[in-house]
Amino acid sequence: MGSSGFFLICMLHSVMALTCGALMMFYTNEATVFGHGIEIATKLKGSTPHDQLLVQTSDSFSGLLLFAIGFLLFMVAFVKDREFQSFFAKGCVLLHVSMAFWRIYFERKLEDLARDLPRLVVGDIALALSWVFFLVYSWREKYD
Repeated sequence: MGSSGFFLICMLHSVMALTCGALMMFYTNEATVFGHGIEIATKLKGSTPHDQLLVQTSDSFSGLLLFAIGFLLFMVAFVKDREFQSFFAKGCVLLHVSMAFWRIYFERKLEDLARDLPRLVVGDIALALSWVFFLVYSWREKYD
C-alpha cells in the first residue's frame, strides 16, 4: 500500500510544473518579465529577429518539457508501490540537488541571471527537501 504523502507531494509538484510549463509555452514574454523583471527580460529576448525566434522556440520547448514532467508526476502520483515511491523520491532529490549545483556553477557566470541565483537555488533545495521529508516519513513508518 502506498503513502498519501507521496500522492500529495507528486500532485503539488505536478501542478507547479504544469502551470509553469503552460506559462512558458503560451505566455513566454510575460513569464520572463514576471521571473526576471522588464530590463533583464528585454536582454534575454535577443537583439535580432532571428535570435528572438530562437529564444522563443527554446522557451516554448522548455515549457513543453516542463509540462510533460508535470503530466508524468500526475501519473506517478497514483502508483501505490512503496519501493517505487522511495526510488522515485530519491531520484527527485538527486535531480533537484543537481539543478541547484548546476545553477551555482554555471548560471552564476551569466551576470543577467546572477541576481536571481539565491532565490532559484533556495527553490531547488526546498523542492528537494519536500522529497527528503517524504523519505524520512516513509522510513519512520517502515521501521516503527
